[in-house]
Amino acid sequence: MLLCFAVEKCAVSPTGDRLYIISYYPDKLLTLARDGTLLATYSDTALECLRGLHVTPAGKVLVCGRWSTNVLQVGWEGKSKLATLATKEDGLSLPESVCYSSTTSSIIVGQRDNILVIRVE
Repeated sequence: MLLCFAVEKCAVSPTGDRLYIISYYPDKLLTLARDGTLLATYSDTALECLRGLHVTPAGKVLVCGRWSTNVLQVGWEGKSKLATLATKEDGLSLPESVCYSSTTSSIIVGQRDNILVIRVE
């Protein structure tokens, strides 16, 4: 039996031509065109229990895994991991949401009991 929680979070690209959707069982990032056509599916064993999704004004796609305790940057096309931005070693603990602030050049991660701000360049 395959269980699927269709939509955990969704975000739209700055140009409005792509819709990003995450589900956490199974852990997948789906990239759709404006008309709903599936463009890409991304899954990674390094991402468990996808909970957070954010698209920056520059079009960078950020996702966080609650059980994997990490924040990754995925390519705008939704097909590949570009970078690991934060892990347990950076102070992450059960991340639930992620956001990027261009004002402070920081990733803001909502966690189970606190908020972690990580400066990035």
